[in-house]
Amino acid sequence: MSRADLTAAPERSALWTFGLLGSELTTVLRRGRTLALLGVLAAVPVLIGIAVRIETGDGSPADPGGGGGPAFLSQVSHNGLFLVFAALSATLPVFLPMTVGVVAGDSVAGEANAGTLRYLLVAPAGRSRLLLTKYTSVLVFCLVATLVVAVSGLVAGALLFPVGEVTTISGTRIGFGEGLLRAGLIALVVAVSLSGFAALGLFVSTLTDSGIAAMAATVGVLITAQIVDGIPQLDAVGPYLFPHLWMSFTDLLRAPVYWDEIVRNLGVQAVYVAVFGSAAWARFTTKDITV
Repeated sequence: MSRADLTAAPERSALWTFGLLGSELTTVLRRGRTLALLGVLAAVPVLIGIAVRIETGDGSPADPGGGGGPAFLSQVSHNGLFLVFAALSATLPVFLPMTVGVVAGDSVAGEANAGTLRYLLVAPAGRSRLLLTKYTSVLVFCLVATLVVAVSGLVAGALLFPVGEVTTISGTRIGFGEGLLRAGLIALVVAVSLSGFAALGLFVSTLTDSGIAAMAATVGVLITAQIVDGIPQLDAVGPYLFPHLWMSFTDLLRAPVYWDEIVRNLGVQAVYVAVFGSAAWARFTTKDITV
């Protein structure tokens, strides 16, 4: 093999990887099921905003019961930017991870069920690279889904309510521009917070050739973890569950920012990615593909 061939080989490999990732993302984001899920996520902030607008139309405060709705709901009528935070608080426990669970659970099992997985394995990508590409596409979807909620909340909040300086949880005030930066950072943290669950869903997807079964099992794990995390008698287990510190993103609205729980949450997600990512790789690289 000539020196030119040795130099061109890594370039061809990189181009193939990016091409595979682009194809995977296009497939995921163009599915009717995915678009429907994103549509539901986009509708949640709008519905919350309309509900708050109707409730406060006569001058009464939002969430008068104190704690009857998602976090930040009472501040929405005073500053539309808070609709972003309220919408993320409302969707993060169930709706956002459920959409991620559907996409992650279907990532490998759906291909096997459709009979297209073996054709992908014939191509010179290799199983490890193919699995990494699929996980990367799920992570991109995590970010896209989170941004859909955040952007929908921002647009609806700006149209329905006044916007301006943001009063932090600490009671200090920051400018609207800094508030937007905090909202963007919050969206990024929320997306990364879903990475551990995405790795778990990918692992489940390698265990079966049925996309529906993988999606159902992944969502079932999510619901079970949420139930266990909410039982006071099992508080000792809570810190080890992937959803336990999802709401730590609210600390980004303190001045100064309180990083301890955010870092702890990201550490838990990293452990889940390492454990279930490795398990998915071990399973997928030794799996017999017969369909």
